[in-house]
Amino acid sequence: MASETENIVHVTTKTWEDDVLRSEKPVLVDFWAEWCGPCRMVGPALEQLSKTMNGKIKVVKLNVDENQEIAMKYGIQSIPSLLLYKEGKEIGRTIGAASKEMYQRFVDQTLSDSR
Repeated sequence: MASETENIVHVTTKTWEDDVLRSEKPVLVDFWAEWCGPCRMVGPALEQLSKTMNGKIKVVKLNVDENQEIAMKYGIQSIPSLLLYKEGKEIGRTIGAASKEMYQRFVDQTLSDSR
């Protein structure tokens, strides 16, 4: 089990609704798995992003092996997949490992497009 960092919350099927869908802030969800090499590369980038955007967005991780029903419900077919939610709705998604800067651009662009 990955340890929880101070800025990133690990969500489950049970906490999904409260942590993601009812969040007052936009939520960036990292769909990942222990066995996924690229997923492990995403972790440090998201940790940096959560510090940079502290207060603007919430960053959470969802283990697809332990929470398959959520992954299936949202059509996650490859990981890492990062989905951005605002007011309970998905407003964007990006697939594959990328740099903190790429994720930052994705979040900024998606949020500005969703106003």
